[in-house]
Amino acid sequence: MDGLTPPPNDLGAYWMPFTANRQFKANPRLLVAADGMYYRSHDGRQVLDGTAGLWCVNAGHNAPRVTEAIRQAAGVLDYAPSFQMGHPGAFRLASRLAELAPGDLNHVFFTGSGSESVETALKIALAYHRAKGQGQRTRLIGRERGYHGVGFGGIAVGGILNNRRAFGSLFAGVDHLRHTHDPARNAFSRGQPTHGAELADDLERLVALHGADTIAAVIVEPLAGSTGVLVPPVGYLERLRGICDRHGILLIFDEVITGFGRLGAPFAADRFGVLPDLMTTAKGLTNGAVPMGAVFARDHVHDAIVQGPEHLIELFHGYTYSGHPLACAAAEAVLDTYAVEGLFERAAGLEGAFADAVHSLRGKPHVIDVRNLGLVGGIELESRPGAPGGRAHEVFVRCYGAGVLIRVTGDIIALSPPLIVEEGQIARMVETIADALAAVE
Repeated sequence: MDGLTPPPNDLGAYWMPFTANRQFKANPRLLVAADGMYYRSHDGRQVLDGTAGLWCVNAGHNAPRVTEAIRQAAGVLDYAPSFQMGHPGAFRLASRLAELAPGDLNHVFFTGSGSESVETALKIALAYHRAKGQGQRTRLIGRERGYHGVGFGGIAVGGILNNRRAFGSLFAGVDHLRHTHDPARNAFSRGQPTHGAELADDLERLVALHGADTIAAVIVEPLAGSTGVLVPPVGYLERLRGICDRHGILLIFDEVITGFGRLGAPFAADRFGVLPDLMTTAKGLTNGAVPMGAVFARDHVHDAIVQGPEHLIELFHGYTYSGHPLACAAAEAVLDTYAVEGLFERAAGLEGAFADAVHSLRGKPHVIDVRNLGLVGGIELESRPGAPGGRAHEVFVRCYGAGVLIRVTGDIIALSPPLIVEEGQIARMVETIADALAAVE
């Protein structure tokens, strides 16, 4: 090859992530264009996006301000180093994000993804305790069924077996809270389930087991998305915050999915009225147009680390693409779009209609639970004996064939449409799922 002529597109070279590669390549589903609420497939069909891409395209595809901002930025500053250097866009974006964030989450560390945001937050937590003279606080607490990306720190504190089983013993000094999924008491809850606040007390068990003075941080998703839409019980996050405060443990919210309007507020921290010490974001930050993540830190965390002689590096951590100029331009345009189009308020206004729609699937074949909050819905199916995940995958394929993109994890269907969705489009998504459920065994 001469380097200019593309090789034949035989699909073999690309090792796809989180995909059954051989199955996919035997019958590929390729997306070639997108606009607004729709993708266009390689065979010319319009596909309604019920998943905001991968939980990230909150403002809809090809949002005009975002596309134009990237186009302009690419012709001005393609790259600027972020180690001992900077560019104005990164500082401007950080200021705007700090203004949007709740409480004193006033300091922003840029990353390239949600996984990098989690690794960064965990390292900041460890560095904070060391700076406070409590370097023995090295233990990290995650939660069963938690998803925190695919870095070694993220899968260590994460609690999804298949994301961990192939990669050895991971990190020492990690433990997990019980998850909050309780279908026996909370099945078919609309919004936050009533039962389960006491599950936060599992942190007290771990404090008694390990000693509070060994625990650096607890990381949870306020609403767990990738594991199948687990909504926090009423009072659970508040109780967890109180236990962390009592024992000097940092609380990290992983808001990679919930950040930027998904729950009808800027962040889940706003929706639930609980302020974490650190908050990880990505996805909706740039509407998926350019990879980017950001970690928000409260004043006391930042100030404990950023001290000492002014000429010395305070935190030996960062990425080549931290605060990338194109990503910053995209993120600023996304913030403009959210504000001008009132998309957070729009999501809040649609929550009731969305809840009615997804809960209309109660009583449909194979459905054993439905749960929702904001513009996130989870429909749990009874597993086929000996073939867990098979029924949901078949529903996914049938829906795609009918022109609707959904997401499945195990036997749980997840819906998380762009915030520009119309009620009629929500109805079409749910009707398509109902038809698929009726067709599968």
